[in-house]
Amino acid sequence: MKEITLGRTGITVPQNGFGALPIQRVETGEAVRILRKAYDGGMRFFDTARAYSDSEVKLGKAFGDGYIKRDEIFIATKTTSSTPDGFWKDLETSLDNLKTDHVDIYQFHLMSRCFSPDDGTGMYECMLSAKEQGMIGHIGGTAHKIGVAMDLVHSGLYETVQYPISYLADEKEIELIEECGRNDVGVICMKGLAGGLITDSRAAMAFVSQFDGTVPIWGIQRESELDEWLSYMTDTPSMDDEIRAFIDSERNELKGEFCRGCGYCMPCTVGIQINQCNRMSLMLRRAPSEGWLSDHWQAEMEKIETCISCGACIPKCPYELDIPRLLKKNLEDYREVLAGNREV
Repeated sequence: MKEITLGRTGITVPQNGFGALPIQRVETGEAVRILRKAYDGGMRFFDTARAYSDSEVKLGKAFGDGYIKRDEIFIATKTTSSTPDGFWKDLETSLDNLKTDHVDIYQFHLMSRCFSPDDGTGMYECMLSAKEQGMIGHIGGTAHKIGVAMDLVHSGLYETVQYPISYLADEKEIELIEECGRNDVGVICMKGLAGGLITDSRAAMAFVSQFDGTVPIWGIQRESELDEWLSYMTDTPSMDDEIRAFIDSERNELKGEFCRGCGYCMPCTVGIQINQCNRMSLMLRRAPSEGWLSDHWQAEMEKIETCISCGACIPKCPYELDIPRLLKKNLEDYREVLAGNREV
């Protein structure tokens, strides 16, 4: 496993980070055990957020009680706040949850604009003040829209950018990685499995390993998932003709509009679980499970009939999808599967 330096932060870690969003769904004792096993297996970069319910708390329980020395790991967390008061409240809560006096990278979460000095919001000034006080080490931002991510890179104000990067990346997203390299900005790659649509971890690992200055944060919820990523610490897959051909076929299958399941479109006006229902057809085909055909999911899918096409979800979608139209298409496909007219 090669060592990666995140741009001008100087942070150097093995190229496999721990994405701690999924551990909010795991019982605390199990989460602590998984996190510590990740550390024991060689992982040193852990990414979380205030928005991930108790994820920070679990990280604090795993590493904040003397199990390791604080400088043996790097912790990145995030704030969704858009006001200075909210910023300081979130940061203080994060430090308390994580049982630490500083976070290594503090990120504005899901940015819709590039905060900068004297823009009238005071947000970037908060980052500078927190850095001067030693509460944070480096300033970063996360985005789902390529234009915002590029603004962060070109501003010269952000030391890291977190963006969805998987082998489904298009030319603009590859250009983002290259621009980060040219501007000495570290890349934190989220959603490397495209929200569960990618099921071949070797191909996912081989793809991201091509790029310098990029640390993927794999969302880990189960020990079996962790074991898979830890195995690549010593046996890192590399791009070859077979993997390249496989990725080409995957891109061909998933080209065009499809839902990544990020959930930023929610809540729905009429209670539709958009982030799952809007990609049900793909999940049935790519990650088949009888669970998707349960009474629960049948009822959730039928809620699509109640869609009033209000359009509230559309501007929230980072990928600018026509969500009402895609929902109806997924419902049609789902009904065909239930009727036995299409195989899962």
